[in-house]
Amino acid sequence: MGPYYVGVIIPIVFTLIVRNTKKAKKRGVPVDVGGEPGYAIRNSRFASPVESAWEGVTTLAELFEQSCRIHSDMRLLGTRKLIAREMETSDGRSFEKLHLGEYEWLSYGQVFESVCNFASGLVQLGHQKGERAAIFADTREEWFIALQGCFRRNVTVVTIYASLEVTTVICGYKELKKLANVSGQLDTVKRIICMDDEFESDASLVSGSSNWTITSFSDLDKLGRENPVEPDLPLSADVAVIMYTSGSTGMPKGVMMTHGNVLATASAVMTIVPGLGNRDVYLAYLPLAHILELAAENIIAAIGSSIGYGSPLTLTDTSNKIKKGTKGDATVLRPTLMAAVPAILDRVRDGVRKKVDATGGFAKKLFDLAYARRLSAINGSWFGAWGLESAPIGQGYGLTETCAGGTFSEYDDPSVGRVGAPLPCSVIKLVDWPEGGYLITDSPKPRGEIVIGGPNVTVGYFKNEEKTNEVYKVDERGMRWFYTGDVGQFHADGCLEIIDRKKDIVKLQHGEYVSLGKVEAALSVSPYVDNIMLHADSFHSYCVALVVAAQPSLEAWASKQGITYSDFSELCEKEETLKEVSTSLLKAAKAAKLEKFEIPTKIKLLSEPWTPESGLVTAALKLKREVIRKTFSDDLAKLYIHHDSISKNTLFFLQSVQKS
Repeated sequence: MGPYYVGVIIPIVFTLIVRNTKKAKKRGVPVDVGGEPGYAIRNSRFASPVESAWEGVTTLAELFEQSCRIHSDMRLLGTRKLIAREMETSDGRSFEKLHLGEYEWLSYGQVFESVCNFASGLVQLGHQKGERAAIFADTREEWFIALQGCFRRNVTVVTIYASLEVTTVICGYKELKKLANVSGQLDTVKRIICMDDEFESDASLVSGSSNWTITSFSDLDKLGRENPVEPDLPLSADVAVIMYTSGSTGMPKGVMMTHGNVLATASAVMTIVPGLGNRDVYLAYLPLAHILELAAENIIAAIGSSIGYGSPLTLTDTSNKIKKGTKGDATVLRPTLMAAVPAILDRVRDGVRKKVDATGGFAKKLFDLAYARRLSAINGSWFGAWGLESAPIGQGYGLTETCAGGTFSEYDDPSVGRVGAPLPCSVIKLVDWPEGGYLITDSPKPRGEIVIGGPNVTVGYFKNEEKTNEVYKVDERGMRWFYTGDVGQFHADGCLEIIDRKKDIVKLQHGEYVSLGKVEAALSVSPYVDNIMLHADSFHSYCVALVVAAQPSLEAWASKQGITYSDFSELCEKEETLKEVSTSLLKAAKAAKLEKFEIPTKIKLLSEPWTPESGLVTAALKLKREVIRKTFSDDLAKLYIHHDSISKNTLFFLQSVQKS
């Protein structure tokens, strides 16, 4: 799985004044380590990797039970009451809109009772020791309860894939209908636990899944309550979760994470994020099948905080599924903490920017002034911060294979473009990658492939020894290392910056190297881009691109130009639209100082967004390159054909704009 960057809003308000007068703080320091030679950095505050921040606690099951005992009467899990579902029609398409009420809460004591009931009910259903269970559902309180219930019986939880040797599947009604359609392929599945009671009235579903025993979540709770079973608690080295990677760079792989692995990441975050406590409220909306969300919710439960569940489609007052006049999850919950991934933050930024630009006038000028002053403060100006306070954002870097652990920026580090110093559970090492031109001897900053070591590094891939041996190594001192495939460089204060990715680098026909991710990031600043995938290969000397059009911006431009069209897909096909978007991309490329061979010479403008449901992007909205290439293979082929036959006049136009 490729990297993700973590944004966590910390419940501290501070003002930055005269930052340039402070002496640079050492956040990471060099450390002597074993294994392949490289340049290694550890967290400056911890001499050795942290394994547990809680004395005597070695597993997630122990951590959860301890917290429930301490915080028994405090609220833990909250879910908004569903008042009504309504269908609205627009442009000939129907959309579901939700009318949601206030949050309804379960205390730590109530949740722990439900977890114990789930664990006991699982045994009563016939789930045997050593069998695995899959959880296949949207993020919700039942997901968390099922996870902790499985941990209490030392049952390994598998995420995403139900077909790989699991006997029990825990899912929602929506997911159950999907499973029923492929029931013939799920040979090992014996029992289904459905989080919703709706399935009981679906006669076709029940009859079509006769090989399974289907039990509702509520019935399982009752079964466990009436037939309690003693827990079978895991050990630190037992596998807690087999979590499948996103598949953004190939076929998904099942990462085996032990209780000790996840606990190490949770412990490290506890030591560096200040002010965490039982007054915090966390907004949960990312997929729990993603290690970032799973680790975050275990941390929140460990400190006595509250978790309020939402979804990406109901997050704000203007989210797609929110009925007009109904408040979004964030407005109702008023969280002090939330996690995010880059693509989601980009969409929040773009949404704010578009709304401000559309408002115009004095409101836009005021916003731009405040934004400029805040940015000035972050950059160290003494006058920029006066009158402005903000919630700090900690940016981090990690992978599924490292249980989200890697690096994290501290609360007093407002710098951007880098991902912080090593977490206390991790050591970060750069090793030479001569083929890409990255060496630890490079000046002024050592550069190389990022290798992560520490107790958070997972044990390998499920039934994939070849791939495990390729990217996991154990050194002569017993430390386990994971080779990320990402390329980074260290700053003088010990913080890491991600500068490239080995698998994203393509060699063109004449020997030039193109970093796909770097170019895509540069071109994404165009207001007309909702998403973009650059394509390059060694058979051509130029690049092409698939561009998912940003509908509001493009329609606003068309309106000003007086362009008429029947629907958005027709607008995307118009020659003047392609010319406008291409010019915008060239402007962005020039601003980013891209080389001529890095700029796509031909683009295909797409009207339909790429979503996780379409399978073209991951749950964290990262591109699934191989899937996109196959899906749009005909379009990509035509782009190359069209480029090769492009007129001299058009070539002259492109070259002129690039030089200007």
